[in-house]
Amino acid sequence: MTDNASPAEPETKSNPLQRGEIAADAPVTKREIRIVYAGFMVVMALAALDQSVVTTALPRIVSDLGGVAYLSWVVTAYVLASTSVMPLYGKLSDQYGRKPLIYTAVLIFLLGSLLSAMSTSMTQLVAFRIVQGLGAGGLMPLSQIIIGDLVSPRERGRYQGAIGMVYIVATLGGPALGGIITDALSWHWIFLINLPIGVAALIMIAITLRRRHKVTIRSIDYAGAALLALATCGLLLTLGLGGRTWPWLSAQLLALAAATLVCTALFVWREFRAPEPIMPMSLFRNPVFTIAIVVTALTFMSSQGASVYFPLFFQVVYGVKMSNSGWLTAPLMMGVVIAARVNGRVVVRTGRYKKMQIVGCCLAISGFSGLTFCAATGQAIWLIEICIVAVGFSMGLVNPNMVVAVQNAVDPRNLGAATAGTTFFRSLGGVTGVAASGAILTSRLAEQFATATLPDGVNGPEMMNGGIVQILALPPAAYEAVVDIYRSAIASAFGLGIVMTSIALLVALRLPELPLRSKAGGGA
Repeated sequence: MTDNASPAEPETKSNPLQRGEIAADAPVTKREIRIVYAGFMVVMALAALDQSVVTTALPRIVSDLGGVAYLSWVVTAYVLASTSVMPLYGKLSDQYGRKPLIYTAVLIFLLGSLLSAMSTSMTQLVAFRIVQGLGAGGLMPLSQIIIGDLVSPRERGRYQGAIGMVYIVATLGGPALGGIITDALSWHWIFLINLPIGVAALIMIAITLRRRHKVTIRSIDYAGAALLALATCGLLLTLGLGGRTWPWLSAQLLALAAATLVCTALFVWREFRAPEPIMPMSLFRNPVFTIAIVVTALTFMSSQGASVYFPLFFQVVYGVKMSNSGWLTAPLMMGVVIAARVNGRVVVRTGRYKKMQIVGCCLAISGFSGLTFCAATGQAIWLIEICIVAVGFSMGLVNPNMVVAVQNAVDPRNLGAATAGTTFFRSLGGVTGVAASGAILTSRLAEQFATATLPDGVNGPEMMNGGIVQILALPPAAYEAVVDIYRSAIASAFGLGIVMTSIALLVALRLPELPLRSKAGGGA
């Protein structure tokens, strides 16, 4: 309707301006999508980078602030906070609209970045990383949700693929970038650099993103959100502390695991009874959603669990310098980028998504099988690189398609909750994979160092707890003995990927393939 329209024009469903609605049915221009999309890519990359970029700077941070006992919590606090609030952002966006929630998430993230840069103690830094994580937890799911609002499922593959690509590349490239920024400037700039970039992205989103429908405010299940956060924190703490701070069968860890199970049971009980559940249990009756979260969690569990040990593998087993080991993991990102581009085009052209997911799972199995074999038998690096590319391709084929499949299958009213749920289980799978791979590696190293016949002067526990420099400084005979043990242990950690991706393939074969809608739905 315009100002020149007849006043007698009736208000019907065809009239786009009704009682406060702002052009709910107005077509979204390509320019609008491009600008909003660019803004989301930036803020989402910032959130992903801040999960990994800090790791390289930790030694410098500790030297300035002290508090080495809190070292791991600088990363752990961020992961715990961001993972725990993902479903809450999705549900709130379904009820209050996407635009207010993306503003809130970005502003909280930038506030946490500023406070982290100003920290004067390790305790302050950990606390401010929690603030940063509370904002970051909304950036990834809200980016995917809003793209789901603006773009039809048929066209969405190319956008979701690039979003997933940015997340993976940022996650894997973060440590290298953190080292560059810390060496060139200081560790404070790891956080400060977020401010101008984040503000620019926020302005792009604010100018272009339209609120596309009138929002109906309903009650929020904050009790369910609290229980989910407690259960998530309990699980991540159990996996993070087990085998390191506390033995796996210690009373403390068993009590923490029991508390996690209680919170999980209470959360499920609450969600069945809440008027507006934070994660509607009806979603789990949707086979597309259920299969998608399982496959996404398993594939991310395997990829994250393996990629975190690639630098260790190259530096210890092959004696590669630290600066060069990063380049040897670059093919993983190259595979993700190429596969995401190809994947989006295929889905747009054919309207089919299941076949690419099956191909991706098969590639993952092949890649992890090759990595396990190459690690165990000491094959040439070029063979390992081919396997890493295959794993990267699998990541670029499986995960973006799963988001598209979920958004296409659920009721538009639950688009936010379903998308955030998928992102939540993917993040949870990644953290679980890192913990599981670490547990396998540690146990295998302990077992083999305890039973192997080592040369004189080689102490097993010291070789496990010492640094790479200490291992590389060993005499040739001792070095070869230690490398053989590490090669076998890392091969076992890579073997976890074979198991996880094989299960993912069997589950993905049961995925229903629904026709992709050609019309966008949802609201900003």
